[in-house]
Amino acid sequence: MHGVEELGLLKMDFLGLRNLDVISDCLALIELTQDKVIDIDEVDLEDGPTFELLRRGDTIGVFQLESGPMRSLIRSLAPTTFDDVAALVALYRPGPMAANMHNDYADRKNGRKPVEFIHPDAEELLADTYGLMIYQESVMRMAQKFAGYSLAEADSLRKAMGKKIREAMEEEREKFVAGVIRNGYKKTLAVELFEIIAQFADYAFNKSHSYGYGYVAYQIAYLKANYPVEYLSALLTSVKTKLESAAVYLNECRIMGIEVEVPDINRSASDFTPVPDLSSEAGSLGSIIFGLSAIRNVGVGFVERVIAERDANGPFASFVDFVERIDLEALNKRTIESLIKGGAFDSLGHPRKGLLQVHEQIIDLTSQRRREHDMGVMSLFGELDDGPTFDERPAVPDVEFDKMPKLAHEKEMLGLYISDHPLLGFEALVRRKTDCSVAELAEAEDGTIRRVGGVITNLQRKWTRKGDLMAVFELEDLGGTVEVMVFPRTMQEHGAKLQNDVIVLIRGRTENSDDVPKLFAQDIEVLEDLSANSPVRVRLDIAHHDDSKIAELKSILAAHPGESPVELHLSDRRVIRLPDEYAVDSRNGVIAELRVLLGPDAIVV
Repeated sequence: MHGVEELGLLKMDFLGLRNLDVISDCLALIELTQDKVIDIDEVDLEDGPTFELLRRGDTIGVFQLESGPMRSLIRSLAPTTFDDVAALVALYRPGPMAANMHNDYADRKNGRKPVEFIHPDAEELLADTYGLMIYQESVMRMAQKFAGYSLAEADSLRKAMGKKIREAMEEEREKFVAGVIRNGYKKTLAVELFEIIAQFADYAFNKSHSYGYGYVAYQIAYLKANYPVEYLSALLTSVKTKLESAAVYLNECRIMGIEVEVPDINRSASDFTPVPDLSSEAGSLGSIIFGLSAIRNVGVGFVERVIAERDANGPFASFVDFVERIDLEALNKRTIESLIKGGAFDSLGHPRKGLLQVHEQIIDLTSQRRREHDMGVMSLFGELDDGPTFDERPAVPDVEFDKMPKLAHEKEMLGLYISDHPLLGFEALVRRKTDCSVAELAEAEDGTIRRVGGVITNLQRKWTRKGDLMAVFELEDLGGTVEVMVFPRTMQEHGAKLQNDVIVLIRGRTENSDDVPKLFAQDIEVLEDLSANSPVRVRLDIAHHDDSKIAELKSILAAHPGESPVELHLSDRRVIRLPDEYAVDSRNGVIAELRVLLGPDAIVV
């Protein structure tokens, strides 16, 4: 591109970002649900809820800001201006982090370290970044200020420093030192400045890129802070073709108190549908309904027919009503089975297991009846006004799957556990027995030994070329999924323990060489002896909870009856054991609901 530089043409980089689609989809959902038209390009850059979200590090799903170490940096930096957001983009890169610039910026901003400048004359150039040259433009301005460089010369200096070409560096050193002296500064300062600038130049990021990326990140943070149900709906829709990777977003919904509901044949749209709670009730955000087209084996064309019929003639009253009203050519049994397993007919009062047992008969008999009707073949008794009507279609048996088979079907069709999760109620125990979550494995160095817990899914047993048995599966916790490899030696000792939908603890070696974390299992422990009768210990600060909050607590406990006693650990260090009528089943989601009501530290581990 040498000729381009000589001609003075503008070089432009165009990036295709899924996040831009998420933003536009979110804006459309806000207009649909709240009748608000938001100009995202005129967003308030001093929005209070947005900066509160950023300072908490609640940036899961926010472009550039969602990794674990980045969230830690955000909490340390505690951004108060948009400039801080742009700085985060520049600081969270290998070069600045290797030089500890990210921590220096956070410490200087918050008064934990003094703000220092290379020279008093540098203050006007570096005051906004606390004396640090985190941008390439800062390096160029320093060369202009102290050595009298033109912008073109300063850019050449930056390139030479970045590429570390020895001959070019020596030429630039002589030129730079001479320029600094010519501008009235001492030679010792000139030499020192060159070395310091050379160090920063290697790490500095393009400021225009930082502010461009930072602006998109801020827009998304604004939407998440102010319109969380709509934003997370758009985010889930953006990954609907690979929902196995969306567990972290589903867990974020759980943490925020947003219920993600299973697909509903009467309420679901094609994509994820936000149902925001627009009442004044504090802490209530609303829910998200799973999109029909995100179900495996369910095509967009089928969904369009369902929605068109529903809009034209009202909601479906029963499964039979649904089969009678949908076009015959659309009644693909594989599609209907997927809808049943995914929970799409739950709202009609049909248990999934019972409906799976008879849905094919109902479809066949209804289709036959409709074809006969279309051909003019009428049932004699059906034509008599006063005669009895016979319906040979079977009733749906009132039988349902146990929790784990039901969830296994759900996971198969939806890619996620939606109505429940095998780990709900066991989070504290798993966290106590592990040293990181699945999501945190992505930050581990290659070869690190980690201990994680989760549910086995997509288990495959394979034979090596030598004829030895091994296994590959996905380990899923509430926040993510990782591929686990079990080689023959480990398989010999632990292979019998491996089953889909079993909760396990795995000690293994990490590998992140392809930016996709893997875990090579060395030891596997099945948590089959988890006690459902262990006490649930709830931390309760009476001073900060009124009667309505206590009533909500009672309601949650009453909704999860079981055998585990409940202990209240009060702020004055008293422990109160509740009567047996408040005992709960600790495995069915009560822990998550208590955390939503009382805060993330509600459960005493």
